[in-house]
Amino acid sequence: MAASAPTPHATGFPAEGRCGYYVAKKKRFCRMVAAAGRRFCGEHAGAAEEENARKRILCPLDPKHTVYEDQLAKHLRKCNSREKPKPDFFIQDINAGLKDETEIPEQLVPISSLPEEQLEILIKKLKKASEGLNSTLKDQIMSHPALHDALNDPNNGDSATKHLKQQASILGNIEKLKLLGPRRCFVEFGAGKGKLSHWVDIALKDAEEVHFILVEKVPTRFKVSDHGHTLCPDGLALPRRPEVDGKHRKKNSVFQRLQIDIQHLCLNRIPVLSRERLPVVGIGKHLCGAATDLALRCLVETYGARREEGNEEPSAKRIKNNKADKDLGAAAEVGGEGHVAEEWSPVAGIVVALCCHHRCDWRHYVGKDYFRARGLGALEFHYFQRMSSWATCGRRTAALEASSVPRTRDDESEDGEEHDGGGHRGPEDRAGTLPGFLPAEEKERLGRLCKLLIDQGRLEYLQRRGFRAALQRYADPGVSLENVLLTALPAQAPPADATA
Repeated sequence: MAASAPTPHATGFPAEGRCGYYVAKKKRFCRMVAAAGRRFCGEHAGAAEEENARKRILCPLDPKHTVYEDQLAKHLRKCNSREKPKPDFFIQDINAGLKDETEIPEQLVPISSLPEEQLEILIKKLKKASEGLNSTLKDQIMSHPALHDALNDPNNGDSATKHLKQQASILGNIEKLKLLGPRRCFVEFGAGKGKLSHWVDIALKDAEEVHFILVEKVPTRFKVSDHGHTLCPDGLALPRRPEVDGKHRKKNSVFQRLQIDIQHLCLNRIPVLSRERLPVVGIGKHLCGAATDLALRCLVETYGARREEGNEEPSAKRIKNNKADKDLGAAAEVGGEGHVAEEWSPVAGIVVALCCHHRCDWRHYVGKDYFRARGLGALEFHYFQRMSSWATCGRRTAALEASSVPRTRDDESEDGEEHDGGGHRGPEDRAGTLPGFLPAEEKERLGRLCKLLIDQGRLEYLQRRGFRAALQRYADPGVSLENVLLTALPAQAPPADATA
């Protein structure tokens, strides 16, 4: 006989100052704070005897919360879910790529439901398309003195240490490419808390006229690199109280945070970039799936190409900027802290740690021409990007089960920026649903081939647009299974090895 549901009286009473509404589904009282003199919180006020005359309804903008019916009009004007005015740098789908309806299959079967014969055909196409590709990437596992103290902090948890090692290696690679220097703008895509920009700022020390633009789609708590400035909708920097890193404020560094999807971001319309002739360095740590393609198109097509085409500045301003560029070149020769190409390039370099290939999207993908040249299209791309998860999903599960290191609160907060946990995988990505006729080692190898093929399309895209692009391993697999770094420099810049 099933036990009857506990009554409020059987579970005690609500805590003092808390709502007196009993949530039957959770078998406890609501824990929201009730206003002084009230028995219920605002969400459950309709349950109070004195509030029975007023009706609460679901908010039409967001049904996750309710509002008094007689206050609906007032609520809609201030609801956080209302459509807000678009900033000047918002242009709908400017980085999305062309949408070809004829190429996108209407109905796609999950990999786990594909007939064995069809899957074998896909695998043959994958092997043929990847012939000649070098699957052994060069190791560029580096570090940087700026993170020495943080890396040796005994209070670090396991996850925090792994993040710091990745950030140190990315920063070391940025320095090796001669991208650390004065008078430039670092744009961090998928910035999250802004930790990568924070360490770049530390490494730059007293470099002059350095700007940081942190791009993130959603609001982020516990931001590190919010150095006393934010960006209001009209693009002006307004002073605000730093949330975490207020003690680390430098007069030569300006931080601006943009809450916008990369898909709609036009860098040319950001005041500091439209006003000044600053070379841009695009950076990112674990830029998830399609976000990498959106960021590349944002830098190379939307910003880089348009800056080169639209050079109609007043002659006085051009003279001033040319003088500044010469000064920058002299500083690089003396200090050896940055390299400036003989011919100015709008995009000085790109350093992005890749991840989550299974979240790529054919419409946004920049390597379509590369796939088409190999007789592949949207259908093959869809299955290859799903198969790419085979490279890591089994090893993720084993690593998680084998880990006996106690997790700290800092570790849990770090996981919000790390995708090795596999929180974005679909049902066909889990190791237990992979095709049974393939051994585990072969599945992992095929997954790596899928990743390599997708990344190779990105390399060719950058090369066709005047960049020298490369892939390298920047971290040990024990630190991160997503350990591939995409780097690119303008073709006219000398190789980093030549100046090292």
